[in-house]
This record gives sequence, C-alpha cells and structure tokens, in this order.
Amino acid sequence: MDLVDMNQSFKRFVPAEFLAILGKKRLIDVKLGDQVKKEMSIMFVDIRSFTTMSEKMKPEESFNFINNYLSRIGPIIRKNKGFIDKYIGDGIMALFPSNPDDAILAAILMLEEVKNINSENPNSHPIKIGIGIHTGDMMLGIVGENERIEGTVIADAVNLAARLEGLTKVYGSSILISHQTFYNLDDSAKYDFRILDKVKVKGKNESVTVIEILNGRHDSAVKRILNEKLEFERGVGAYLMKDFVRAEEIFKKIFENNPDDLAMKLYLERAHHYAIHGVPLDWEGIEAM
Repeated sequence: MDLVDMNQSFKRFVPAEFLAILGKKRLIDVKLGDQVKKEMSIMFVDIRSFTTMSEKMKPEESFNFINNYLSRIGPIIRKNKGFIDKYIGDGIMALFPSNPDDAILAAILMLEEVKNINSENPNSHPIKIGIGIHTGDMMLGIVGENERIEGTVIADAVNLAARLEGLTKVYGSSILISHQTFYNLDDSAKYDFRILDKVKVKGKNESVTVIEILNGRHDSAVKRILNEKLEFERGVGAYLMKDFVRAEEIFKKIFENNPDDLAMKLYLERAHHYAIHGVPLDWEGIEAM
C-alpha cells in the first residue's frame, strides 16, 4: 500500500475534520493529550427498538442492515458540514463545527431518507429514528494510553445530546433540540417547532428547555400538531400556573383530536395527577426525566 492509499484509509477511521479542528495535517502528527476547546453542535441518532428488530435477524443480516442504513445516513451528515465522531452499535454520534442549522437540516434530511428506505422495503418492518441535538463548548482531543489512542469529545454537552435523543421516545418525537441550539439558529422561523417541556435530565443539575422540530415528520402529523399549537401553549400556561384542572381540560380536548400525540398524553397524565395529589412546595414546572 503506497502513502496516498494509506492516508485515504486512515481518513476512514479518523475524519479529516477532526484533525483540522486539532490543527493537525496528518494522523501521524497526533499525540496523546492533544486537545482543543470549541463550541459545536453534537447530534445523537438512534434507531428505535433496534434490539427487538435484530432478535429476528441472523448476525450477518444485522450487519448488512446496519451498514446499508449507515451508507444512506452518513453522506447526509457530511454534505451538511458535519462529521461522524463514532458509531455506537446502531447509533451515530456526529459533530457540526460551523452552525447548528447544519445539524437541524441534516436531521430533517435523515428523516426524509428513512421514509425512502421504508418505501423501498414495504414488506419489512418500517424503521424509525430519534435525533437529539445540543450546542455548547466541548473539549475535542486524543485519549488513551501509549498502545491505544483515539479521538473523542469530552463535555456535559455530549451527555445532554444523548439524553435528548432518549427523550424522543418519551415524547414520541423525531427531533429534539435544546434551547441552546435553538437560540443559536440563524432563523428559527424557517422551521416548524413547538416548545415541549422544561426538564432536568439524569446527570445534570441545570434544567434544559426541550424543543421539538417538526419538519421531516409526515405532513399529516405536522399539520395536526400545528393546528393545536396555540391550544397546547394555553394548556402549558395553565399547567405552569398550577391550574391543573383547566390544563387537564385543554389537554384532554387536544388529545381527543390527536391521540397519537404522546407529548400531549404525557401532559394530560401529569395534569390529572397533580390536580388530585398536588405538587411539592418547591415545584416550578421542571420535570426530572
């Protein structure tokens, strides 16, 4: 193998973008302890219920399925100025160094590509993905020991992005972003969105406002949610003012019109519970998730 082929091969293991952020031109210039601090957007993507799906597959079928899926999703990340930091089973951790809008657009296009994959395989169980995105300061660098090193990102932001991806299952959402990502968007008005909740996720003391990006979901679902958006905000307002009876009435009416909205079901259950049992004295509408 000549030097050019070797460099091309190394780039498949260590993205050129990773080296560029570290200020390195070649992989052989990297050493243990190299690090740099940078604000970036981090994305976690995961296939819903893949463990259940894989139980019905032979090992080689699982590998083929994952590699086919990744071959469709990976290029979308790169085309939108991001790069894949690592694969975690069927999951992806990707970084977007330039602009959080890049991450949002990539996420929307991923959902569209998943629709294409499902339409091409009508006899197979349709796949769904959840995407969490957070923006913040991160330490990107080289960790390990003399015989084994790898590039990685170390920051609270990593944990939060992963938690947001996990919350997509709770709210029945496809894309969830933090308020830090939302505030850094060039023009948030170009997206269909709703402010879902304010939560404390496991491992974090500070709360985060969770915002759902609706673009990329099926048009009928988006239309139903947007039609009820103002009523939803009224219900959340009553909920935060501790008028749980009124909040329950509003959420129940919306849920009857859109029973597939898991976020609405969650609020309805909370309002009903608090209307009966009350809330702690220090309750501020922030839920531990």
